[in-house]
Amino acid sequence: MKSPETRIIHTRKGRLDRTTVNPPVERASTVLLPTEDTLYGQKPTYGRMGLTVHRELEAALCELEGGTHAQLAANGLQACVLAILASVEAGGHILIPDSAYGPTARFCERRLDKFGITASRYDPRAGADIADALTPDTRAIFIEAPGSLTFEIADVPAIIRVAKDRDILTIADNTWGAGYHFNPLAHGADMVVHALTKYVVGHADAFGGAVICADAGIKQRLAATAEDFGFSLSPDDAYTAVRGLRTLHTRLKAHEAGALELAEWLQGREEVSDVLHPALPSSPDHALWKRDFTGSCGLFGVVLNPVPEGGMDRFLAALHIFGMGFSWGGFESLLIPCDRQLTRKLPGSWTASKAGPLLRIHVGLEAVSDLKDELDAAFAALRSGT
Repeated sequence: MKSPETRIIHTRKGRLDRTTVNPPVERASTVLLPTEDTLYGQKPTYGRMGLTVHRELEAALCELEGGTHAQLAANGLQACVLAILASVEAGGHILIPDSAYGPTARFCERRLDKFGITASRYDPRAGADIADALTPDTRAIFIEAPGSLTFEIADVPAIIRVAKDRDILTIADNTWGAGYHFNPLAHGADMVVHALTKYVVGHADAFGGAVICADAGIKQRLAATAEDFGFSLSPDDAYTAVRGLRTLHTRLKAHEAGALELAEWLQGREEVSDVLHPALPSSPDHALWKRDFTGSCGLFGVVLNPVPEGGMDRFLAALHIFGMGFSWGGFESLLIPCDRQLTRKLPGSWTASKAGPLLRIHVGLEAVSDLKDELDAAFAALRSGT
């Protein structure tokens, strides 16, 4: 079988019908059809269902993740919502990790009860012990590996085994693994969720989301849910995602190398209490990461030691290459303080033992030497008040 970086480039749909390398972008709501039978029986019959560029993106995502069907959404959160609502009905229960992406957790805990669905949290390191958190009504388990902000690696195969023994669906957010470094479907997951906004688009200029599966029944559930809620992706954003996919392999290698170099450098800083990067041998989850993943990306966390009063303000003010903004996966490096968005709720949770402020860093495509120099100056500014 050809390598992923080769397959992801050669997924053109209808290649015999056109001579262009890239798919056409059809900005259309109305699709004209020749007969009444095709008007009511053929798909797509409406632009919201997607046209040529959408079919090409879906084919490429299936190639990336080893799926047979991809359902597109307008952004990553919408993709998570789509997967959840396609999995759990009124009277059902879903488990989410205590490290879940904040908006996913917010949707589950603020909106699902209006659908008659309950949600509760589990320890992201529970592994097979997740069985203790199940209820008779549990219909789905949501998995993030690594966890948002705190980067724990879940024992995904163990969780999936527990779920399959009980006919519970599993949904894996694979945005960090990007489809190259981890393939949840190959481990038995029922659905894979991507925020295409991040590494697939790769240039911080478009939104997108997708749910990929390899089961005909789940495909129908996803398609029906997307149709009922009107979930869709604009043709221009779909085109941008297709374009990003073609260079994903090369960009991801650069992000991975830069992040590992910077993470190792940060481990030696006296200002740093812990570096949260599962690819580092010092990580408590390194063995799981090494077993299940083939690589990493540019996103990781850093816990500082306690800082003097005003230290964080001085630190952040000294940054110029690192931008302070949400999202990640683009060509630019980002750094944000995260304590205000931590939503850990389980007793004895991770936040209870951390030393100082939590930062999240995304390493872009700049020279790592310049990133080190900037952080060195920022640390000096942090200490200047002592």
